[in-house]
Amino acid sequence: MSEQTPAAVFLKDYKVPDFLIDKTELTFDLDETQTVVTSRLHIRRNPESDAATAPLILDGGEDVKLIGVAIDKYELPKEEYNVSNDKLVITATPDAFILTCETLIEPQNNTRLEGLYRSSSMFCTQCEAEGFRHITYYLDRPDVMSVFTTTIIADESRYPVMLSNGNEIERGKTEDGKTFVTWHDPFKKPAYLFALVAGDLEVLNDTFTTMSGRDVALKIFTEKHNIDKVDFAMDSLKRSMKWDEEVYGREYDLDIFMIVAVDDFNMGAMENKGLNIFNSSCLLASPETTTDDAYLRVEAVVAHEYFHNWSGNRVTCRDWFQLSLKEGFTVFRDQSFSADTHSDVVKRVEDVSFLKTAQFAEDAGPMAHPIRPASFIEISNFYTLTIYEKGAEVVRMIHTLLGADGFRKGSDLYFERHDGQAVTCDDFVSAMEDANGVDLTQFKRWYSQAGTPILNVTDSYNETTQTYTLNVSQMTPPTPNQPTKLALHIPVRAGLIGPDNQPLSFTVDGKEQTEVVLHVNQAEQTFIFENVASRPVPSLLRGFSAPVKLDYGYTTDQLLQLMSGDVDGFNRWSASQQLAVNELLNCVQQYQAGKDLTEESSLVSGFESLLADSTLDSAMVALILSLPSQAYLSELSGVIDPHAIKAARKHLRLLIASSLEKEFKKIYEANTVTDAYQASAGQIAKRSLKNAALSYWVASGNDEAKSAVVRQYRNADNMTDQFSALSIIVNNQLAEADDLMSAFFEQWKHESLVVNKWLMLSASREQENGLVQIKELMEHPYFDIKNPNKLRAVIGGLGQNVETFHNLDGSGYAFLADQIILMNKRNPQIASRLCTPLTRWKRMESRLSEKMKSQLERIASQDLSKDVYEVVSKSLA
Repeated sequence: MSEQTPAAVFLKDYKVPDFLIDKTELTFDLDETQTVVTSRLHIRRNPESDAATAPLILDGGEDVKLIGVAIDKYELPKEEYNVSNDKLVITATPDAFILTCETLIEPQNNTRLEGLYRSSSMFCTQCEAEGFRHITYYLDRPDVMSVFTTTIIADESRYPVMLSNGNEIERGKTEDGKTFVTWHDPFKKPAYLFALVAGDLEVLNDTFTTMSGRDVALKIFTEKHNIDKVDFAMDSLKRSMKWDEEVYGREYDLDIFMIVAVDDFNMGAMENKGLNIFNSSCLLASPETTTDDAYLRVEAVVAHEYFHNWSGNRVTCRDWFQLSLKEGFTVFRDQSFSADTHSDVVKRVEDVSFLKTAQFAEDAGPMAHPIRPASFIEISNFYTLTIYEKGAEVVRMIHTLLGADGFRKGSDLYFERHDGQAVTCDDFVSAMEDANGVDLTQFKRWYSQAGTPILNVTDSYNETTQTYTLNVSQMTPPTPNQPTKLALHIPVRAGLIGPDNQPLSFTVDGKEQTEVVLHVNQAEQTFIFENVASRPVPSLLRGFSAPVKLDYGYTTDQLLQLMSGDVDGFNRWSASQQLAVNELLNCVQQYQAGKDLTEESSLVSGFESLLADSTLDSAMVALILSLPSQAYLSELSGVIDPHAIKAARKHLRLLIASSLEKEFKKIYEANTVTDAYQASAGQIAKRSLKNAALSYWVASGNDEAKSAVVRQYRNADNMTDQFSALSIIVNNQLAEADDLMSAFFEQWKHESLVVNKWLMLSASREQENGLVQIKELMEHPYFDIKNPNKLRAVIGGLGQNVETFHNLDGSGYAFLADQIILMNKRNPQIASRLCTPLTRWKRMESRLSEKMKSQLERIASQDLSKDVYEVVSKSLA
């Protein structure tokens, strides 16, 4: 590792800034070889700071060259300021002054994709979390909020579109013939919300009339060849604006709202005030090039970034430890929007499935942290599933505890009380408490306590008194730096199912009901249900009312009953998953013991009943048919044996496929969509069930099914059906796989986002000399290591390729380590994220564990960025 160990930053050390910046005036003179940035900062000492004589310390980046600095009109000689350790330090300043800085940067050489950089032929920015310091020297922290005015100067023939935050207020020519455009944002914001784009772009124009009658201009910008792929994004934006008015009472505040699609982007999108910058994969959509899943992602991300206008921009976070304040809240809002737009149960299942697979694994790993971390070395490492997805679950629990009306009262108070401020998670919870007259003191432990709680539940039934008793205990396993855990306040939605699959009524706290929210807030508790007519099957944690693991000894018959008869759609899916998990883990044990895998499966009868019920939502049936993933089963395993898990999944899948071959054929044929493509809930549901059935049907080995999948590939008029068919052909190693993979690439090689799909499928394809094939992909003319989407496609495909990545010789791990070491210098954010699979080395089976560890140690021997150092050092600790 580097000789100087990066220092951690601690929440407990937070202090208010010594200075404030009331106004920020920026001028960018854009050029092909270098860009000159001039900043005029209206600075004053912070009256809330107790350091009345503190020096002015501005953040900068190693790629920023300081040309000159002045206070008011006085040019500072070099002996009156110091530039070191990426800081600009001025010891003596007045209490209020204008600081002028002139800096030089080279966006075309910026491979970090932070600050100002080039993507294709355009200039663009990414400033969250600390990218602004790579543009100029500044107080780059979220609690320094300023009114920005930005002037962009460029050659209009090359950059006819020049955008920044707010409203355009002036345009003209400079003395040397360049064009300038000035933008003014009247709302205070921190530097991380600054944005700039300049390029030769096309625009889709539209308008939205707010609930108060104002007309807002809507503009989506892309490179010319992609302008035909943003209609759906525009529609999603307008629906998001309407939903936020209706559900939260939040109206958009500027005269214009703009979105720009960028090919090279580390994240999904960025909510910069009035000028959202999107990874093109989260904005572009057309039936021919975009799958249903990608359409839904576009809709969700557009909504998410728009919703940030209030939950993140108008009210922002005081410091980066409070990141979940804006991200967790906004994820909850975009999940609710998608649920209202489509099927709420299907959306809930998809979100929880992702949470259980990925975030639970994060909670169990070396990077485990609360949704409000106590410390970090590099903030970019904490844009995690814990902050986003678990953060959303914590907000959802507040919604469950308060009800929809109570939550709305709390959010109204939060926005009213803190508009224009940088605040904390405590401020959010306090608004919820004050608006509803409740005490959430114990609940706030969710913000500071890491790990996934485990609920252990046992029960008993007294037939004489018709009393049903639940005994509940909670335990959260130790996590790094938190060996001891306190009891949490956990809302558990519960109902009871009778022997005829009908909901049973019961009395709790003197009230007769069929569903109740149990407040689990002690280490051990007993809940008594009275007037229960017969021994029930408990339906626990309905809607996944809390992000916990449930340990209740359901029998196979009970799971089948919940799967077929629970009124809660989420728990029907959950029961099917648990049934599958039980059978798969049994197969894993048989495989490890060298035994023949079982040929009996209760899941087959459950699926048979499911497929025969025409009243069910097709999308929900498709989700239930999906077996628990390799990653989820790994998360459940004490010791991860990827080869055994793969064998178990393959065996159970073939057993289901061969047992229900006729049923899958029938479902496939019944769900064919003949109408023109629409990304509508109804069509998406039918396609998802059709392709799930086709996957099983082909796996059965049926020749008719093989012909059907090839025919679907050739005749498909949309990417969902074409790529689904191609994936089935490749994953089942049909004879046509090579030819159709080549044909697919030739058909779509000029569509970058489709090429990414081809790259991932190619990398995940299991074949002899798999690593050789992946290395060839890295040399392919249509692969670009500088593009995060393409790198993620190949490395993501490698991660799904069990035989190649988990090769017993360790070559897969060594290859991943090579890429991490390479990207450590080029793009530290991406490099740190690539480390994730290696961080689980302690849980891997012995033949693989040491090989993973040795690669982490090899990475650790390099001169590492803070991003990679933090992940690797914590993993090896």
